[in-house]
Amino acid sequence: MAQIQLHQSAAPVPGPNGVAAGPGAIHFVPTSLYVGDLDFNVTDSQLYDVFNQVGQVVSVRVCRDLSTRRSLGYGYVNYSNPQDAARALDVLNFTPLNNKPIRIMYSHRDPSIRKSGMANIFIKNLDKGIDHKALHDTFSSFGNILSCKIATDVSGQSKGYGFVQFDSEEAAQNAIDKLNGMLINDKQVYVGHFLRKQEPRKKLKESLN
Repeated sequence: MAQIQLHQSAAPVPGPNGVAAGPGAIHFVPTSLYVGDLDFNVTDSQLYDVFNQVGQVVSVRVCRDLSTRRSLGYGYVNYSNPQDAARALDVLNFTPLNNKPIRIMYSHRDPSIRKSGMANIFIKNLDKGIDHKALHDTFSSFGNILSCKIATDVSGQSKGYGFVQFDSEEAAQNAIDKLNGMLINDKQVYVGHFLRKQEPRKKLKESLN
């Protein structure tokens, strides 16, 4: 598993200036989990067996292509109470299933929360040896993480950047303040607010119609 070494850097890393959307927490239903990075051979029953060891599972579903029935590489697990869901997230996140580490996060029933970009930060110039778990471990000390992902190519190799979404703007800002310009595995990283470049153009287009 990748190990992270943090060191203070003398000079800050330049990056785009992001403006926080303001303080506030994201509200979500904490009994439903998203399970990503699934091996394509993982079945519903296999997913159920793994997660039911932690707490009482209400339902599971591996998402599949409607025509081919081939797994899409992700699924959902629903628990009867939030304590079991939280325990599963803590115990099972990044554990191997069919020799492939799974990535778990809370599932938002409101898609606008995921798409809002609220409390979402962008990290670039990452060492290629840093994986999802190492990134999660580094940022988890700043607050509750809703999602955490390293961008990878088709072969699964890191592209050197990633994203972390917290449940509050305060946690995101704290992570930016503390980690931007730091040396992580001897590489100086940029940490800032994730900005959706396409949104201003979309709004302009809508105003013209």
